[in-house]
Amino acid sequence: MKIVFLSNFYNHHQAPFCKAMYKHLGEDFYFVQTKDMGTERLNMGWGESDIPAFIKKSYDTPEAEAECNALIDNADAVIIGSAPEHFIKKRIKNGGLVLRYSERQLKKGFELWKYPYRFLKWHKKNPRKGKIYLLCASAYTAPDYHKFGLFKNRAYKWGYFPETRRYEDVNKLIKKKDVSSILWVARLINLKHPETPVLVAKKLKEEGYSFKMSLIGNGILEEKIKSLIVSFNVGDCVQMLGSMKPHEVRDQMERAKIFLFTSDRNEGWGAVLNEAMNSACSVIACNAIGSAPFLINGENGLTYEEYEFEELYTKVKLLLDEPDIASNLGKKAYETIVHEWNAETAAERLLHLIDDLNEKGSSDAY
Repeated sequence: MKIVFLSNFYNHHQAPFCKAMYKHLGEDFYFVQTKDMGTERLNMGWGESDIPAFIKKSYDTPEAEAECNALIDNADAVIIGSAPEHFIKKRIKNGGLVLRYSERQLKKGFELWKYPYRFLKWHKKNPRKGKIYLLCASAYTAPDYHKFGLFKNRAYKWGYFPETRRYEDVNKLIKKKDVSSILWVARLINLKHPETPVLVAKKLKEEGYSFKMSLIGNGILEEKIKSLIVSFNVGDCVQMLGSMKPHEVRDQMERAKIFLFTSDRNEGWGAVLNEAMNSACSVIACNAIGSAPFLINGENGLTYEEYEFEELYTKVKLLLDEPDIASNLGKKAYETIVHEWNAETAAERLLHLIDDLNEKGSSDAY
């Protein structure tokens, strides 16, 4: 079986899944990268020092693009993420299997005035007779497309599968965590709502709680958040650690008891949720985040309604007041990732799905 994964660039969030696919398929698996990653993400540690053999860069030379097109045209299945549509036009016309890897499409809501244009554009890209299916990298992807009459009974739960760490004794890891430690990780931009954890800290301090909160990340709101910390007088319990490389973030997660994920509906997936759960953190996440409904079930983490600050704050207090509940959530979170939401399991299940779709033309979907 020959499979091509087509996307903009190879990064640390895609690497574990790609390596798992390569382990199964060897030289029959390729990742086609369609553009350079860019210095900003490279500086954030998104690149890899050793370039895997399965990566092909379509943009290096005309010959490289021709080679990539041939791989795409002749594969048994093509997974396409964020990549130019022209790469798969011929494949769709010829009835080849295509799996669209997509986050939610309606981040700004339904927007009725855009409906006719989107309906025509998306149906043109996804003809009904085409062998095209949807890998949903958000709990909201399928409902968004269903509003346009697309991918009904052709959508599958999917996501991102960053590095999975397996600990010899997860209980030992959990016991080492400071029961009053709270961690927040994201870029300091509007959709991530970095002001929210600072507001939580303000209220906790006012109510006499003892805790230590760390914020990791940088961005355009950095000075605003620093000013909030000063004006709320929480500098003694909130620290800003700046930007960190992925492995450094994971180290911080291993030390943290509670993890706050406060993005709004514009957060397509949110791989930090996978990572925090894998680190046995007790997670509280906004339910509008793409990954939250897929990963969190109430036994392995908590969610709150978008913009419902009091609900978030009540759940933070619960975990501070009841450390045993927090520990149990963290353990269940860890088990969810190592037993289900990881690259190895995803690769195995995807290969079975592709077999079914190629042999039977269908498989259980929603």
